Amino acid sequence: MAPAAITLAADAPTLSAANTGFMLICSALVLLMTPALAFFYGGMVRVKSTLNMLMMSFISIGIVTILWVLYGFSVAFGTDKGSLIGWNSGWVGLSDIGTSDLWDGYTIPILAFMVFQMMFAIITPALISGALADRVKFTAWALFVALWATIVYFPVAHWVWGTGGWAFELGVIDFAGGTAVHINAGAAALGVILVIGKRVGFKKDPMRPHSLPLVMLGAGLLWFGWFGFNAGSWLGNDDGVGSLMFVNTQVATAAAMLAWLIYEKIRHGAFTTLGAASGAVAGLVAITPSGGAVSPIGAIAVGAIAGLLCAMAVGLKYKFGYDDSLDVVGVHLVGGVVGSLLIGFFASGEGQSKVEGLFYGGGLTQFWKQCAGVFAVLAYSLIVSAILAFILDKTIGMRVSEDDEIAGIDQAEHAETAYDFSGAGGGAARTSVPAGVGGASKKVDA
Repeated sequence: MAPAAITLAADAPTLSAANTGFMLICSALVLLMTPALAFFYGGMVRVKSTLNMLMMSFISIGIVTILWVLYGFSVAFGTDKGSLIGWNSGWVGLSDIGTSDLWDGYTIPILAFMVFQMMFAIITPALISGALADRVKFTAWALFVALWATIVYFPVAHWVWGTGGWAFELGVIDFAGGTAVHINAGAAALGVILVIGKRVGFKKDPMRPHSLPLVMLGAGLLWFGWFGFNAGSWLGNDDGVGSLMFVNTQVATAAAMLAWLIYEKIRHGAFTTLGAASGAVAGLVAITPSGGAVSPIGAIAVGAIAGLLCAMAVGLKYKFGYDDSLDVVGVHLVGGVVGSLLIGFFASGEGQSKVEGLFYGGGLTQFWKQCAGVFAVLAYSLIVSAILAFILDKTIGMRVSEDDEIAGIDQAEHAETAYDFSGAGGGAARTSVPAGVGGASKKVDA
């Protein structure tokens, strides 16, 4: 990810219309990923929770957009304050940012960089929602999103990508969000579910996806939008690294999908659509931090390893008893950790930096740096997220009632249902039972 500072000097680069247009397109692609995530998650839940799952993603667009404009961008990318947060008072409400002001050392406006990063901030809390399916009050979720973005995401983004942030200065590599987005969200999901507990019927009732076509649609749109997420993070530089990241995104995702399916066939005897979709997402997650540092062959290795390990990890919730509804921990936390740490082995020294991993003669120096970034973000997000969930649970309550959960959270929280079959076929069909068969003539529903 690009360094974070403001440059207004007379010798600053001139505005590039091509790079600016590219970044705005990438921003739109990243925004598309949040509705795509809503479809992906929405298809994985039971019918009675579909709308709630969609809304948990959509509300993040509204809340985080406003917070990012008011102060989030300043906290994440403003002037460093103690290596932990940034702050530029003139950026509050974007008040002192001119339309012609360029981002530090780049040929794009600050506003283009700001809106690109806004889309990252939007999708990160939305990722958490999949772990909480079926059981969280919508008001409590909305308040959690606002608090979590403020206390966790904005500072962590500064650590990882902001000039002066401790992880950035240490040399932790995170091209597009393995730590700041995926580990951050996955650890938060684990922290919250440990507080709010399991769904009614966990490990007893069938909780199968209600619409696998919807899952596949969401996964396909995520894959499409992820090219903006990843390739756009080089901010339009013309040195080929963005193109490398684009190629590696495709390669790693394909490898992860195949690895997941092979594991699934061996372990469970079938190639499933849910496995294909989940494997693809695992590959996308793992290549996000590493794709600018590894070769395409390295990307195949990263994707295959992530696909295999994530496929194995999703079953851990049954072993350890935490109810991660849609495998956010198994895919995003594990995938983010795998992709981030493998940089220490597969960094080729020919991508975004000259850093070389263990397999390219660089020893373990970068691996230990990656460990520092990975486990600091994991611990901070898990602990703070659990505290936030605990406070909300003890004040306004995080969970819907057991009766509402059983009856369906869509109706309880949104007064709607995803599907209305009452008018199918122009009205309910009727038929008659002949007189003398079981008594007098009767009318019954077909």
